[in-house]
Amino acid sequence: MTAPSATVDLRTGARPSAGNSPNLAGLRKDEPTTAVAIWKGRVRETPQRTAFRFKRDGAWAAMTWAEADVVAREMAAGLVSLGVVPGDRIALLSQTRLEWTLADVAILLAGAATVPIYPQSTAEQCEFIIRDSGAKLVILEDAAQVAKLLPVRHRLFTVARLVHISGDGALPEVARGAGDFVLSLDDLRAAGRTWLAKHPDDLDSHSASITPESMFTIIYTSGTTGTPKGVVLTHENIAAGVCSAVRAINILDGDQQYLFVPLAHVLGREIAWAPIQVGCTTWFSEGVAKIKDNLVEVRPSFMASVPRIYEKFYAGLQAAFAEGSPGKRKLIKWALGVGKAVSVRKRSGRSLGPWLGLEHAIAEKLVFSKVRERLGLDRCRFLISGGAPLSPEIAEFFHAIGLLILEGYGLTETVAAAFFNRLDNYRFGTVGPAIDVVEVKIADDGEILMRGPSVFHQYYNNPQATAEAVEPDGWFHSGDIGVLEDGFLRITDRKKDLIVTAGGKKVAPQPIENAIKVQSPMVSQALVYGDKRPYCVALVTLSEDALKRFGGTPGDSPELQALLKKDFDQINSKLASWETVKKFAVLANDFTEASGELTPSLKVKRKVVIERYQSVIDGLYASGRED
Repeated sequence: MTAPSATVDLRTGARPSAGNSPNLAGLRKDEPTTAVAIWKGRVRETPQRTAFRFKRDGAWAAMTWAEADVVAREMAAGLVSLGVVPGDRIALLSQTRLEWTLADVAILLAGAATVPIYPQSTAEQCEFIIRDSGAKLVILEDAAQVAKLLPVRHRLFTVARLVHISGDGALPEVARGAGDFVLSLDDLRAAGRTWLAKHPDDLDSHSASITPESMFTIIYTSGTTGTPKGVVLTHENIAAGVCSAVRAINILDGDQQYLFVPLAHVLGREIAWAPIQVGCTTWFSEGVAKIKDNLVEVRPSFMASVPRIYEKFYAGLQAAFAEGSPGKRKLIKWALGVGKAVSVRKRSGRSLGPWLGLEHAIAEKLVFSKVRERLGLDRCRFLISGGAPLSPEIAEFFHAIGLLILEGYGLTETVAAAFFNRLDNYRFGTVGPAIDVVEVKIADDGEILMRGPSVFHQYYNNPQATAEAVEPDGWFHSGDIGVLEDGFLRITDRKKDLIVTAGGKKVAPQPIENAIKVQSPMVSQALVYGDKRPYCVALVTLSEDALKRFGGTPGDSPELQALLKKDFDQINSKLASWETVKKFAVLANDFTEASGELTPSLKVKRKVVIERYQSVIDGLYASGRED
């Protein structure tokens, strides 16, 4: 590991003397130090307040904190009746839904730790995680997940039972000979009620075994290469991270969160626990396909997402703006110009002045309020972006129409947010200052290092990976490259993704890829390549609008090629000569998670895409010329 540079306290900009750590704010004695304490404190303080809203039989239903606690305790007692003891691991394989969070709480109340698995994972991927973690039970969503795991049952040596959540019909044929190996969630709760009647005070002894050092979860990195690593997060990690993030973004007890991000992802997990700490309401999504419909119904005050969703919102609005009458297009263009001018003034701390203030009021009434209402974001206080870099142009556009996206940065190893822009202190293109429980320093090679109570200490059963990533004094090597600008962190790229051209020039591909996606309405996804090559090239997939417009075999359309070349010329004009994209190829299909080209958080798996389209890439270099 590269020797780190001197520590910088992001809150003060001071550099402490050698051997001293910054005096971190936020380690408050009155705050919970375990997730169990967060849950029990919330149930005790606001038992009758609405905790969750969820769709049942086509209508939104509600559940209070007290009602949720009854369900979670029954589930926890059911787990104990099946032999779960403190320290056990239980795998959780499901889409984002109410039962996911209740199962997570139940596992903790039983003294165990949750091992989340993405529902899109293959049987082989599930098998690896279950075996590596030594999970005693698996709670899974539906018959399809049961059917996926039963064929590998004989290799799941530690698993005693599968618990089936949905109850959406008969189990698959393969489950009929499984006996009591598969039981429903209703059966688990019934067993829990029986156990609680016989042992009325014993469940609390399980949760009482939890300490700040106890294991909260093992989250396996989805990874774009290599074997997944199990990130061990303790109760101190989650409690410190959640409490600090709540302070950073000022979540209020009256807020309404719309939750659709995968709960197997650390961002989803943190943003699910933050409302528990605060006491606000979480609305569970019906799924990604229903986001637009749900938002109009829910009209939340905040929402977290990966950038890909905001990119789709942006592309949809741009297409809608372009379809209007000449008069409407002129009005929208004027309003966006006003909105951008207002955004610049707000970010610089300057007043609008009477004339711009009047123009903005008109633009707000005629355009922006209607756009936000159409999106279902007319009551939104802020949006959160994480999991991948957000293009500054996307953030600036949404700010212009009255929606502030707070971009943050972190990894599974840091309980998601280690840095966050604030409602009253933000800079687009950065991920904000560090939260108040994280120390940071930049290594000599630009790598971002972090430590603090929200930063993990080990990978499960993997001392070699732990030693490579975590120094003995706790500094975690993130693998990301960044710079500090007056305490704000700007991520420039993943260390392993940096392109080094044949001429020795270093190119960060992600900012270029973001620029391509934002500035070309024809493009859905982009991947820039050029490692050990004389120049950079790009693979692009087409947007829905481009596919509708050109259809058939759009990659062969001279008109499309001309439009894309014009967009690339504009993008290249803002880049250094060695960063410019000299050639590009249009792929027939978009990158998808189902095809294995995107991670569950919708990031492009660079290695997979490069290997799959190596012949296309080679063709872009075949002539040896740059034009």
